[in-house]
Amino acid sequence: MRVVHVPDGGEDPASGTVLASDVEVADSTLALARGLRFRSSIPDDYAFVMRVGGASIGPAGEGARTLVDMLFVPFPIDVVWLRGTTVVTVETLRPWLGVGYARADTIVELPAGAATDVAVGDTVRVEGAG
Repeated sequence: MRVVHVPDGGEDPASGTVLASDVEVADSTLALARGLRFRSSIPDDYAFVMRVGGASIGPAGEGARTLVDMLFVPFPIDVVWLRGTTVVTVETLRPWLGVGYARADTIVELPAGAATDVAVGDTVRVEGAG
């Protein structure tokens, strides 16, 4: 599995830049609740992916309003909120105290700096996910 970024208006939407090749998808309520808590670090090519709601949830199919907090996460991360494969918000959250939220159906958490070139309107795909 991998997470791939294609800039808005990118030349070839089938190509893109690999943001992560070590991808963990939260597959249970416990995994969603735990997230990256209690880990000392994550690898540079790592992504934690959470499916948090269907596209029909929320006003006008905008997805659920989803909060990401950094309680018990001792390192900064980049968070990318997606509706489908379209980026709706990108934010770097600081350790322990960072909080961010957006309406999304998928959240991708990456090492800080990994999403530097990702912008609202871009495409981010999780490839190889079942």
